[in-house]
Amino acid sequence: MFTISIDPIIFNIGHFAVRWYSLILMAAIAVGVWLTAREAERKGFKKDDIYDAAVWIIVGGLIGARLFHVLDHWPDEYAANPIRAFYIWEGGLAIWGAIIGGLIAAALVCWKRGWLFPKLLDAGAPGLVLAQAIGRIACVITGDAMGKPTDGPFGFAYTSPNVMVPQLGVYYTPMPVYELVVNLGIFAVLWQLRKRNWADGKLFLVYLTLYSLERFFLAFTSSYRIIAFGMTQSQIVAVFGFAIGLALLAWMPRKLSMNPHKA
Repeated sequence: MFTISIDPIIFNIGHFAVRWYSLILMAAIAVGVWLTAREAERKGFKKDDIYDAAVWIIVGGLIGARLFHVLDHWPDEYAANPIRAFYIWEGGLAIWGAIIGGLIAAALVCWKRGWLFPKLLDAGAPGLVLAQAIGRIACVITGDAMGKPTDGPFGFAYTSPNVMVPQLGVYYTPMPVYELVVNLGIFAVLWQLRKRNWADGKLFLVYLTLYSLERFFLAFTSSYRIIAFGMTQSQIVAVFGFAIGLALLAWMPRKLSMNPHKA
């Protein structure tokens, strides 16, 4: 059992607070974009084009992430003070929302530029899951996305009044730590598979199925609100993600007969 005394706020400038959450999130995005640009260049894209497109994809991801979180926590956190829905610097981003919002933005970018959407997804899959792993460090510091209270043997309690856990001094299941470890494992798998002669989009589908499994089972340790069928929002989306990923993987050919490098 561990007690975390780190203040999520690094320092204040007037009414503006510089938070660990924002800094770590920016670092995670930077690493993810850098790795995606590197992989995309290997697949025939231009790095500068990827960096330009990343701006729109990041914006789409952040909008989706915040929207999913606010909808999931509306009754207990935002209904009484809706303006807080815009306080993104305080933390509170839903990963599934980020993925869906980013996918929509990426699809629009590919449509506009004439890129192959599945090929871009493959280039982004390793960087995406690595960024997700790094981002969970921010959750550990801020107490965001912590699981249910626990008696042990592994739990985190917080002392700073600026954290997001419901109650100080109570030990919670550290779901972000578990997700960080599993995400690093998924990254290692994708990194080993990324140069295989597969059809475009298959590597991303491997990510989608593995990540959906992770989110479904880890959500049993969470304290998120039950939406339907005894499942949380994250679990419901994970079921759809796993079903879609597995079905498309079964449908796709095992190997690519031709391996064009046209972006």
